[in-house]
Amino acid sequence: MVQRLAGKVILLSGWKRVALAFLMGAMASFALPPYDFFAVCFVSFPVLVWLIDGAVDNASSGPVRRLVPAAMIGWWFGFGYFVFGLWWIGNALLVDAANFAWAVPFAVLGLPAFLAIFYAFAAALARLFWSDGLGRILALAFGFGIAEWLRSFILTGFPWNAIGYAAMPVPLLMQSSVIVGLLGMNALAVIVFAMPALLASRRDLKSGLAVALLLVCAHAGFGAYRLHFAHSDAKGPQIRIVQPSIAQDAKWDANARRGIFDQHLALTGEAPKDGKPKPQVIVWPETSVPYLLTKAPEALKSIADVLTDDQVLLAGAVRMEEPGGNEDPLYYNSIYAIDGSGEITGAADKVHLVPFGEYVPLENVLRRFGVSEVVEMPGGFTAGPTRRSLTVMENFNILPLICYEAIFPAEMAYHGPSADAIINVTNDAWYGNTPGPYQHFRQAQLRAVEQGLPLVRAANNGLSGIVDPYGRIIDALALNAVGVVDATLPAKVQLPLSEDIIPLQFWIVICMVLIAMLAYFLRHRTRVG
Repeated sequence: MVQRLAGKVILLSGWKRVALAFLMGAMASFALPPYDFFAVCFVSFPVLVWLIDGAVDNASSGPVRRLVPAAMIGWWFGFGYFVFGLWWIGNALLVDAANFAWAVPFAVLGLPAFLAIFYAFAAALARLFWSDGLGRILALAFGFGIAEWLRSFILTGFPWNAIGYAAMPVPLLMQSSVIVGLLGMNALAVIVFAMPALLASRRDLKSGLAVALLLVCAHAGFGAYRLHFAHSDAKGPQIRIVQPSIAQDAKWDANARRGIFDQHLALTGEAPKDGKPKPQVIVWPETSVPYLLTKAPEALKSIADVLTDDQVLLAGAVRMEEPGGNEDPLYYNSIYAIDGSGEITGAADKVHLVPFGEYVPLENVLRRFGVSEVVEMPGGFTAGPTRRSLTVMENFNILPLICYEAIFPAEMAYHGPSADAIINVTNDAWYGNTPGPYQHFRQAQLRAVEQGLPLVRAANNGLSGIVDPYGRIIDALALNAVGVVDATLPAKVQLPLSEDIIPLQFWIVICMVLIAMLAYFLRHRTRVG
């Protein structure tokens, strides 16, 4: 039965091949939050293998031309995956529909069309080393591993919904990331997901199933081992996360500013429930302060009135810097540390800005055509020069990540004192009740595991919560809930690999896949010859 099905897929032509590739990519997107139905990947990736099996061109074509059919299959697979996985981005453009509704097709279809190029490259690269049996599975894993690595940094990078996340839906299955990292997991996940393709020809079936079983057992077994010996010492300060759930259009209403600010203050001053101790550190979401604090002493006074002397507020706010002379002010998306007297004791700026969201690439050219950033500031936001830890109180330093900075595992390096926790502030109200906030939370959750640091995530409308260094959620608020999270911050943990090895995780994995792939490829060439 599987052999007949594979044969039909391989022999498909024209629009039927395109439609099936698109459908398989769309199906794979349901392995992501909030659905987490990763079993679909055991269908979509084997079918992708069979489609690439049939992606052949005229034998007389040049070497590049022969890769085009496979690249097109990869592109349509990626297009389906990213359209169904990222359609919610268009919701952000409807907040100010009068100015940005025209750009919805570019966000919903244009961005996926661009990201699908990486999967086209993955399929073409795999086809270059295509062989029979297990060899082609390894080739596909190698192609996707390299493609996802490229996607993490080209044009500032956008590794959202990398394939590896589908293999890590729960903390038990997140622990392997401390050994192989997300980038390594991308390749290993494809090996396992694509392995059922061997059921068609049964060539290398036993060895393929052995490899898949070994990877799955190592993945789940290491997770079970690590969690069994995980300690959950709550040695950090008492944390309060404020989630006000302010509608995005209300945040832009000048008449609503005072009410928004007062709501944050009221939630901050609430008495702890269930006998919990008074919070020492309060965290507000991204751009939660509707004023330029350095220009609003009355706002700082209001904050001081609600805080006690031993409390610190970490608040997302816009920071203005005036260079002097005739130069325009610079605006930063920042986190402020404010003590109980209302004094600003520190600040950290966002380093990795969102293209078209916070600044306009090729600004001098595109602004002539009326293109502006969605969060419009005079001249756009300015990126902070470097990521650095922020001292909140004695013996407590944080790694500040603002909004989607939490999706970049390769950018977790920071300068200054060693961090005790990750603080991620964000505003996902732009995306409404869609998969976006759930996907964003999952990716931040995995950063906690990779770094061995507890995560404090304050999101305007959710998902807000405190996550321990093993990815386990201690407490959280649901999407669109209004309230606070009070908890004692867990201690950070020692990672099993040294800091010198961690940057090499991906390259160790991809080189192992490459060596195995080449061995099968050369064996295939010798047998054919």
